[in-house]
Formats: sequence, C-alpha cells, structure tokens
Amino acid sequence: MSTALQNHSRSPVHGMVLMGGCMLVLPLMDAIAKYMALYEHMSPAQITFFRFFFQLACTLPVLVALQGRAALTAKRPFLNLLRGVLHGAASLMFFIAVKYMPLADVFAIYFVEPFILTALSALFLGDRVGWRRWLAILIGFGGALIVIQPSWEIFGWTALLPVACAFLFALYMFLNRAIGEADSPMTMQTMAGIGGTLFMGAAILVGDGLAVPDFAPSLPASLLGLVLLILLGSISGYIHLLVVRAFRMAPLSVLAPFQYFEIIAATALGYVLFGDFPTLSKWAGILIIVASGLFILWREHKRAGTAQA
Repeated sequence: MSTALQNHSRSPVHGMVLMGGCMLVLPLMDAIAKYMALYEHMSPAQITFFRFFFQLACTLPVLVALQGRAALTAKRPFLNLLRGVLHGAASLMFFIAVKYMPLADVFAIYFVEPFILTALSALFLGDRVGWRRWLAILIGFGGALIVIQPSWEIFGWTALLPVACAFLFALYMFLNRAIGEADSPMTMQTMAGIGGTLFMGAAILVGDGLAVPDFAPSLPASLLGLVLLILLGSISGYIHLLVVRAFRMAPLSVLAPFQYFEIIAATALGYVLFGDFPTLSKWAGILIIVASGLFILWREHKRAGTAQA
C-alpha cells in the first residue's frame, strides 16, 4: 500500500465523518425495537434476543470468510463472552425503556454512561480525575435528574432503566480496556454476539417462567417485522465494526463528542415515527448532560496533552 493510501485510511477527518454517520444510524436500532414492541407485539427480551441472533447470522459468514476459523478463536474467551452478556443485559434494559418512554428521553438519561465510566476508571484503574471533572460528573447527573423527574411521575421505575443500562455499558467499555488488544475487533464482535445470544435465551426462559410480560417468547406479526429484525441485527453488527474502524482513523478525544449525534437522531426519529418531542425542561437537562460530557472530554484531552509535553 502506498504512503498516500495509508495516510488516507488513517485520516482523522474520514474517521470523524464515519463516526458521525454511525451515530446518526445507530438510533434506528432503538426505533425498530420500539416499533416491534408497540406494533408487532413482541416482548423487549425477544427483540433483544433477535438483535444478537441476527447480528451473528449477518456478520459471522463475513468474519469467517475474512479471518477463517481464527474469528472463533479468542485468546480471552471468557472475558469476551462476558462482554456479550453485559451488552445483552444493557440492550435489554434499553429496549424495555424505549417501549414505554420517548426515544429522546431514554438516550438523554443513558448519556450518563461517560460519567460512570470516568468514575469507574478513577476508582478501579487509578486514573487521575481532578475536582473539575468530579464536579462535571455531578452536574451531568443533575441534568439527568431533570430529564428523569417528569418521566418518573409517568413511568415510575422504568425511568431508571436507562441509568442501569448506562452502568452496564460502562462496565462493558471498562472490560474492553481490560482486554486491550489481545483479540481482533472481529473476534471480539463475534464472541460478544455469541455471549449476548446465549444470555438472552436464558433470560427469556427465566423471565417467562416468572410470567414477566416483557420477557414473553414471541415472533413478529408480519413479514415486515421479520425484515426489521434482520435489519436490526445487521445494523448492530456492521455499524459497530465501522465504529471500531473510525477509532483507528482518529483518536478517542476527537471522536467521542460525535456520540451526542445519537440524541439528535433519536429526537428526530421519535418525533417522526411516534410523535414524541422533549419538553423545554427536558431540553435543558439534555444540554446540561451534553455540556458536562464535553467538558470531561476536554479536560481529559488537556490532561493527556500535558502528560505528553
């Protein structure tokens, strides 16, 4: 490969464009999950199962074709399967939340995840987090409470599911750091798909045995529903691989702010498909969360720059 092509493949600008595009597409997964629950009468647990099942079905042939049997041979299989379990549990809570709540509300509350990850890194990895970032974390949680408060009055404990999802996904990201580069992204994606599928199969059996409606075994009511489930799995598999690709083109500090594009896409999809739109107070909470998250990223970038100087 020529030097020009190598530089092109590593261009931060291309990484930014790719990341922004992925973040605008990802909320489509959650819109599909909400549609399947409301109009195809599927339980969130069953939707989550098919999300991971079709992720495997759509990506596994490609991964094996590109990497052979090595795609199924992880150096740290238990940790990779655990990633899938955490991702499966987080997705389940998110899909239950979007069944009952507006998409924008769920995404806004979920974005306390960077604050949780920062706190976990400080507590367990010894990362240095100064008082300014701790203050930003507290302010960010305050913004989340502004969004949660009216939702709590309407939906009760369901309003806290995005927080639980954020905590589990922060553990998932924390585990990514622990695994490091022992396995390739393709192998990690495959193993996570296996772990998520197995976990959700077990969760449906247990939840249905306890007669919990949101865990009831169910199938799509139409051919459109089946197509949407396949699309859900495809987006899950391929978009996350593209996100990995974006992170190889540009550093985390550059790409992380583009995650907030998800709120924009979720708000648009929620309004167009379901007629939901955040109130002024919820917009205020969303802005506080985004501003706090961006401040934490800025402080992290500044600290990293100072350390390298």
